[in-house]
Amino acid sequence: MTSAKATEQIQQRTPGATAKPVVRIIDLHKSFGKLEVLKGVNIEVDRGEVVVVLGPSGSGKSTMLRCINLLEKPTSGQIWFEDTCLTAPKVDVNKVREHIGMVFQQFNLFPHLSAKKNVMLAQTQVLKRSKADAERIAVEQLTRVGLAERVDYKPSQLSGGQQQRVAIARALAMDPHVMLFDEATSALDPELVRDVLDVMKDLARQGTTMIVVTHEMGFARDVADRVIFMEGGVVVEEGTPEAVFDHPQHQRTKEFLGHIS
Repeated sequence: MTSAKATEQIQQRTPGATAKPVVRIIDLHKSFGKLEVLKGVNIEVDRGEVVVVLGPSGSGKSTMLRCINLLEKPTSGQIWFEDTCLTAPKVDVNKVREHIGMVFQQFNLFPHLSAKKNVMLAQTQVLKRSKADAERIAVEQLTRVGLAERVDYKPSQLSGGQQQRVAIARALAMDPHVMLFDEATSALDPELVRDVLDVMKDLARQGTTMIVVTHEMGFARDVADRVIFMEGGVVVEEGTPEAVFDHPQHQRTKEFLGHIS
């Protein structure tokens, strides 16, 4: 059931306000059987904002992210993407997903296709772009992530960091209104992490709306407009990077940051 406070928030945030967040998560709950992973999450993300979500393993970060594009179906609560309530009955989720880019831990590239063709595929099949347009955009986006000279390489010919940059280019080619990153560097060898983070930093500088689940504290401090700390399926603390890292208010946040610093 949605709490009275969350119901009031829903009414206040109903589309029609002057400045609408791109993403609004309202009293989000998610259970897997008897295990309640999300216990009432409320988050808003404005256009052009970079929000970094931190927290220990099992805190619900990735589940929350996957609920945004309904890769996981919420148990209760509401998720708004721009003017659409994704949790409403009969919503065309696939149509909305066209505008939500997501980059996972694993690259999920087709091994038999070149980098260029991996980036072209969803454009032609989902957006129904012509092959010529899809190819032009694929080359543009691969160039954008620093892979201009490797557009015809297959995944097996690329490093892990390069494969992840192909995955980012694939998401960008769909003209997303928000980019979701779920531990995008956690499967990479340490020496390959920097190149991927540099691409993400460039996207942030270009005004891309981003929600980033990561353990990369340097990235969070340097790039985030806002940092959210989750624990036990709830948002424990949020604020600017300076506030959260230098002046955490919650004891659990202090303990978490103390262990990773």
